[in-house]
Amino acid sequence: MKTLRRRTKVAAIGFMLAMPGVIAAPNVEAAQTIYNTSMPSVMRVAIRENNASGEPDPRGRIIYVQAVPFVTYCEDVLPNEWFPSWRPEALKAGAMAVKMFAWYHHLHPVTIDGFTFDVDNTTNFQHFQDLSSQPTTNAAFAAIQNVAYTRPNGEIIELNYSAGYQNDPNWQYRNAQKMAQWGTEYWAERGQNYVQILQFYYQNRALMKLQS
Repeated sequence: MKTLRRRTKVAAIGFMLAMPGVIAAPNVEAAQTIYNTSMPSVMRVAIRENNASGEPDPRGRIIYVQAVPFVTYCEDVLPNEWFPSWRPEALKAGAMAVKMFAWYHHLHPVTIDGFTFDVDNTTNFQHFQDLSSQPTTNAAFAAIQNVAYTRPNGEIIELNYSAGYQNDPNWQYRNAQKMAQWGTEYWAERGQNYVQILQFYYQNRALMKLQS
């Protein structure tokens, strides 16, 4: 957006649309979950060439891979995907999507042209811009830093998102298990908190409390 376009001990807290309830810790086998996978400490970010307008080019040549602390990475993505002026609950929903997207791709690195990395700095993954963090988006990330949004068994999956349409709930994205960036602001304007916003777009998910 901006160009609006994507060993830890845990206690599980499940939320239904109408009423919260407690989810018991399940037996987990091969899945990569918050029960057997720590939150990343560092993201490997492939830096691509800029296009003529000075923006990172999704088709540009990879110049190098930058190691970025995980929290710093998320803080330097969020204001480039969500408008920092948006309501706090919209930004918190965005922060969770950015965090879980990054965590998932850290677990599924790729190798292109001899470079191995988790994500690049373009909208191929998420728009990362070094030193671009903002106070409002940093506060949103801090608010969700100790929780994760996963499958009910704790499995880490990416939370996909796309721009969507302004002043619209963007129901079509709910059916696709994708969150509309404009939709987060739409629902925040109408008094929904970030958990309710996440629940609207992603079905069969649970909010999990992380404890170090």
